[in-house]
Amino acid sequence: MTGLFCRAALVLALVSGTAGAQLPTRVGSQEMPTLAPLVKQVEPAVVSIATKGTVNAPTNPLMEDPFFRRFFGFPDQQQPRQRRREVQSAGSGVIVDAAKGYILTNHHVVENAELIEIYLNDNRSLKAKVIGSDAGTDIAVLQVESTKNLVQMKFGNSDQVQVGDFVLAIGNPFGLQHTVTSGIVSALGRSGINPDGYEDFIQTDASINPGNSGGALVNLRGELIGINSAIFSNSGGNIGIGFAIPVNIAKSIMNQILQFGEVKRGLLGVSISDFNEDSAKAFGIEGTAEGALVQEVVSGSAAETAGIMVGDVIVSVDGQRIKSASDLRNTIGLKRSGESVRVDVIRDGKRRQFTTVLSEVSSNAQLDGGDVHPGLAGALLGNHDGKGDDFTGPGVSINAVEPNSPAALAGIRPNDIIVSVNRKRVRNVRELQQAASQQSLLIMSVRRGNRNLLLQIR
Repeated sequence: MTGLFCRAALVLALVSGTAGAQLPTRVGSQEMPTLAPLVKQVEPAVVSIATKGTVNAPTNPLMEDPFFRRFFGFPDQQQPRQRRREVQSAGSGVIVDAAKGYILTNHHVVENAELIEIYLNDNRSLKAKVIGSDAGTDIAVLQVESTKNLVQMKFGNSDQVQVGDFVLAIGNPFGLQHTVTSGIVSALGRSGINPDGYEDFIQTDASINPGNSGGALVNLRGELIGINSAIFSNSGGNIGIGFAIPVNIAKSIMNQILQFGEVKRGLLGVSISDFNEDSAKAFGIEGTAEGALVQEVVSGSAAETAGIMVGDVIVSVDGQRIKSASDLRNTIGLKRSGESVRVDVIRDGKRRQFTTVLSEVSSNAQLDGGDVHPGLAGALLGNHDGKGDDFTGPGVSINAVEPNSPAALAGIRPNDIIVSVNRKRVRNVRELQQAASQQSLLIMSVRRGNRNLLLQIR
C-alpha cells in the first residue's frame, strides 16, 4: 500500500499547479490523491462507435466445379464469385471540434461501414458519417449529425511527449464503455507494427484492449496526445504494450482530409533498398552500415531537383536517423507534399546534405512500387496511355522490375499493365495507390501482351 501511495503522491506532485481539477480529495481526515477530476473533465469527449456494413466474401470453390454441381443437383447457372457478408465492429473516438461535430478515430474502426452510431458519455446516440479516411496512418474523421451539448478535447503537442510521462487511456474495451486506464509513455517512435502503414507510434503500458481503438491517450493536463490504435499481444488482450498515433500526425491528416478531401502524401522520388554491412563492404564505405541505398532517381522528382544521385546512401531525414529502406518510406510517407525536408546522404564515403520540397503523388507520376504496397517493392510504376500496343485502355504500366525484389518474386514483369486491384478499376498510379492502401492482399488483374492474368500480391 505504501508503494501505491507514493506513486499516487508523485502523480499529484506532477500535476499540482497545472489544472485546478487535479487537487487532492479529502477522505475523512486524510487527503488522498486522485485523478477523478481530470477524468471527469476529459471523459465526455470520448465516444463509443458502433458500425455495420458489408464486405465481399468468396463463395465455396466447390460451387464453381461443374461436376460437383451436377452430382449434387445444383442449378447450372453461373454463381457469383463473390457474395456479400454483413460485418459489425465497435471502437472509440474523440470529439476534437464540438462546434462542427468532428470526431477522430481509426480507419480500421469505420472501414466498410455503411451505418455508424455514436454513443456519448450522457447515453445519447447520434448518427455519424465518414468525412474522410486514410488507411496508411489508420486515421479517420467522422462528423455527427447534431452538435448540441458536445464536449471537445484540447489538442496537446505530441512532439513534447517524453518517455516516462504519465498518461491515461480512455475508450471502450470489450464494449465496456468509458473505461479509464493509466500508465506511462514507455517508448517513442515505434514502427514495424503494420508493414503496410506509415508509423511513428507512442508506446504505453496503459492498458489498451480491443475496443480501445480510436480512443484517447491523454496527458495529465487533460490534453489529447495520441489516438489509441494497436496492441502487441499473442492472446488478443493487453500485456502492457500498446500503441497510439501521435496527435500531431492525426491532426495533420485530419486537416488534409478537411481541406482537400484526401491525404496529399509527400513523394521523394527514389527507388531504394536496404543498406547493410555487406553493402558497405561492397561500396568500400567505413563507419556506415545502415540506411537506404538509392537505386534509381525518378526524372523530375524532388530527389533529382535536390541533387540526390544513384548510389547515395540516405542516412537521415530532418535529423531523424534512417536505418533501412522501410524507415525512409515511413518517414517520407508521414510528411505532406509541399513540405521542405533536409536529407543527409553518404556519397563516396563523405556525408552530404540536401534540401528539397516533396512532390505530390500525382496522376502522371512515376514511383517505386514500395511506396504503394510492400509486395510491389522493386517495380517502377508509371501511367499507361493505351498507345502503341494491343491494350488500348488506361492502366498502370510496369516500367522496370528489380531482380529478386518482392515484385519480381510475386510474378510482376516489365511491360505488364495493371488494370484492376481487388476488382476495382485503376487508370493511373494515384488510383492504384488509393486502391492498394485499403488491403494487405492485392488481387491484381494484369495485361501481359495479349493475355490477361490474375496475380496475388501480399
